[in-house]
Amino acid sequence: MVRTFRGGIHPQYYKENTNTLKIEQMPAPAKMYFPVLQHIGAPCEPIVKIGDHVMIGQKIADSSAPVSAPIHASVSGTVSAIEMHPHPSGSDCLTIVVDNDSLDTFSPNITDCQSAFNDISTEELLTIVREAGIVGMGGAGFPAHLKLSSALGKIDTLLINCAECEPFLSSDHRMIIEETDSIINGVQILRKFFDLEKATICIEDNKQDAIAILKQRLSRDYANGIELSILETKYPQGGEKQLIKAVTGREVPSGKLPADVKCIVMNVDTAASIFRAVYLRQPVYRRIVTVSGDAVINPKVLSVRIGTPFQDVLDFCSGLKGNVSKIINGGPMMGIAQYNLSVPVIKTTSGILALSDSHDREVSKPVCIHCGKCIAVCPMKLEPIYLSMFIKKGNYDDAENYRIMDCIECGSCSFICPGRLNLVQEFRVGKLKVIEKRRRQQVK
Repeated sequence: MVRTFRGGIHPQYYKENTNTLKIEQMPAPAKMYFPVLQHIGAPCEPIVKIGDHVMIGQKIADSSAPVSAPIHASVSGTVSAIEMHPHPSGSDCLTIVVDNDSLDTFSPNITDCQSAFNDISTEELLTIVREAGIVGMGGAGFPAHLKLSSALGKIDTLLINCAECEPFLSSDHRMIIEETDSIINGVQILRKFFDLEKATICIEDNKQDAIAILKQRLSRDYANGIELSILETKYPQGGEKQLIKAVTGREVPSGKLPADVKCIVMNVDTAASIFRAVYLRQPVYRRIVTVSGDAVINPKVLSVRIGTPFQDVLDFCSGLKGNVSKIINGGPMMGIAQYNLSVPVIKTTSGILALSDSHDREVSKPVCIHCGKCIAVCPMKLEPIYLSMFIKKGNYDDAENYRIMDCIECGSCSFICPGRLNLVQEFRVGKLKVIEKRRRQQVK
């Protein structure tokens, strides 16, 4: 049975340029940039200084803050600067710059530990995941060790998110095909951690080749306890709350977390990263990146070292063509437009898209025609038309009453809007205003 949720949209997916391409290993360039913030939470502090020699997998920044994840070098070489540098978020961030010596010397801490896996305790696993710097690789960037610890003892359902519903992106799709065993082993580690009899891998029905491989692998003994759930191809099927609703029928209440309905959702790349951390003590120093869009000369799916500038990645794909209107970090629905190609690939960079002006949907005078389509497609059952009206009037109390903080910023309302209103942008501003209002009320 193909499962789904209420609302959502069916954008053109544009995945055909990359979904059959094998993952290529991209060589690291001469100079690498490691921002100290690559996750949700407190930024790290450098634990190296200019002139230090570093190795692949060596921790170079960390933090004692509760919500944070350490940063590791992805090349061997010399720290040449620690300075402010453009970040994919759009602002500047303190960044450790490493001159690559091209020797690819690995830290001695990276070692084969698979024989010890069955003896690892819950606390040891959390430490391993934290020290590996694993964060939500689907784009959220929440430190994985905190997500695991906060759900421990509270859940009965583990869902692995393979939906990858954003147009253009094929990174998770190719990972499932080419790194199936790492994913399944990662799921088994998570299943053991939560002491669950089963786990469910969730995938959209537009990935039939990946589904066939998963079915083959899941029929083997080592995959006992893992089942497959096929989902309708619809955006935002990969949203955490939408995935839970589609697979279990449970609805995460407003202001609550998946663990409140006894569920946890882990991205497929995160599961594979946990496997590599446990079995190889390998931290996050690479990630799979889709490089696509009609302005990219040779679209590719690449294994890119963290810290590689976008410009180098695009050059490896033979550069750009035509009238480029937008470069995006991530997918076109929830990604962030970039103004500087010196920004580096970070842990949450699932894609680098270059789009021509043929994709430009902006108009000079956006206008609401009161059609109500935004209400019909909102997967969170919100009323975007009213939220937009409240925000434009500065009425943040009513915006909060109409549950603006439940908006997942998926962009379905903006996509469907015939008047081309910039609804998601309005809601991001509105949410910040509500947060400011709450802080002021707490101070009183």
